[in-house]
Amino acid sequence: MSILRANPSLRDTRSYLASFGPRPMPPPRPPTKPTQEVLPVVTEQPETKGALPPDVQQEPQSPVVASILNPIQRRTALVKIQAPFTDRQLESIATGMVYLEKLGLVSVIVIENNNIVKGDDGERAALVEETMRVVNALEKQGAKARPVLGAVVRLGPKPCDDESAEGRDFDVPEAHTFPSDLVHIRSALRAGEIPVLPPMALDSFCRSVRVDANDVVAALTRGMVEAAEADGRNRDANYDGSSDEVDLTPLRLMIINKEGGVPSYARSGLPHLLINLNGEYSYIHETFNSDWHGSHPTALSNLSLARTCLAYMPPTSSAVMVSHRSPSSLIANLITNKPAVSSSLPHALLQGNRKLTPHTPTLLRRGLPIRVLRTTQEIDKDKLKALLEQSFKRTLDDAPFWERLDKHLDYAIVAGDYAGAAIVTREHEPGASSRPITYLDKFAVLPSHQGDGTVDFLWVALHDESYGLGLPFSANPNGGKEGKGEGTDLVWRSRADNPVNKWYFERSSGHLRMGPWVLFWCDAEKRLQTTEGRRASAGLSYLEEWEHGRLAHWADVVNKIPSSWKK
Repeated sequence: MSILRANPSLRDTRSYLASFGPRPMPPPRPPTKPTQEVLPVVTEQPETKGALPPDVQQEPQSPVVASILNPIQRRTALVKIQAPFTDRQLESIATGMVYLEKLGLVSVIVIENNNIVKGDDGERAALVEETMRVVNALEKQGAKARPVLGAVVRLGPKPCDDESAEGRDFDVPEAHTFPSDLVHIRSALRAGEIPVLPPMALDSFCRSVRVDANDVVAALTRGMVEAAEADGRNRDANYDGSSDEVDLTPLRLMIINKEGGVPSYARSGLPHLLINLNGEYSYIHETFNSDWHGSHPTALSNLSLARTCLAYMPPTSSAVMVSHRSPSSLIANLITNKPAVSSSLPHALLQGNRKLTPHTPTLLRRGLPIRVLRTTQEIDKDKLKALLEQSFKRTLDDAPFWERLDKHLDYAIVAGDYAGAAIVTREHEPGASSRPITYLDKFAVLPSHQGDGTVDFLWVALHDESYGLGLPFSANPNGGKEGKGEGTDLVWRSRADNPVNKWYFERSSGHLRMGPWVLFWCDAEKRLQTTEGRRASAGLSYLEEWEHGRLAHWADVVNKIPSSWKK
């Protein structure tokens, strides 16, 4: 039921099975020829009406039996639990951890409790007690847990690190670990146990001292990624993917606390839904309200931790900041790798959504920088062409396409090094005096970046530059107008059989079927807000003056836009 409530799409399901599904079995090795020919020994058998049953071990194994005998591939997650929690709260957290383990994600847990005073006489005993409370909570829920009370990480930068880290856009961990230091974590994972660690590290005198839990988590992230890479390099070519081995590469970073996610300037302090760390990190710091330092004291430090960890983790990995009240959100995040509510939905739907509460989790992705380009001269034509052709699986008709963009381009939004792009044009009938239509000509994301948040980041930037323009929550750092200006209706068309249409239906204000096409549009949100206010006071008609005849006009103009593809 927990999986069904996550409402995974077909793509989400495939992604989950790719990470956690049964590993493909290696092809059987050909039998080796014996050095000497051995004659079979024939023994008398009693007469039977039918043939003798075949040897079970020689009979081909059915896929169902194989999937049962070779269970889901286990992956790891790093979890920081920000105590103190009551026994009931720990029970809620442990429930989520145990469900995740059943789905194939085994947690490596680091405990943090800032209520324990540093340097106090009973500091170590208090940390051990807090660790054992978490272990006991996990075991009460049916899991096997192991306290790892010895220091696993070492203080200071890694000896092989460069002296200067100026080129990095994240904070380098203040601690490090070597593959040999992970022996206790490996042992626990191999035994099917969840390792639970206090925030301890070895100093230069080999003394075990208390450090910030963020340093331990960041050091473990880097160390586990490097150890997993070494495992892959040292693995025998005939390795058969035994399920006893756990992939040490952290697939998720989970930060469980009482305060929930990072408060958002766009939602009056309710949490951010999805954060593009590459593009939004500095802006979130700049717009962080001073009042939130009291209500969310660790939000910015956790934001920094997520950026550091995700810099070492695979691009498809994500981090989630979640309240102890939302254990089911962890399951939904594991299956879909998406926020509880999509940040690219129309703002009106986000404002009235009952899922949006102070305890809604914040999903964080490494993300890509977003740029808004205003002229075709700024566009790298070769990279954009490659992106469009890979995304649409068709051949671009170059000359007419670029000629049309030279005349009609409004702007292009580019994610990263052309991992995704949205091309917006101004369309109007020749000689017409009406206002040009803001038309989404192309929206494309490389197949390798579908599912890593690029689609949502790109659409949010598109919203901020078109139908969301003019409202405070559109002042995002995407290199565009930063929320200043007047919003415009956004119009686009899609083939009626396009599987992406379900996604478009959720994000559009309306649609109109036009033979083989579906016309979509998003109304300018600022104008909608003004209209709603006037309706409330004057009881106006639901069809406004500016809406009369616009669908017919849009359909007429859009139908005349030539195809960009070679036949």
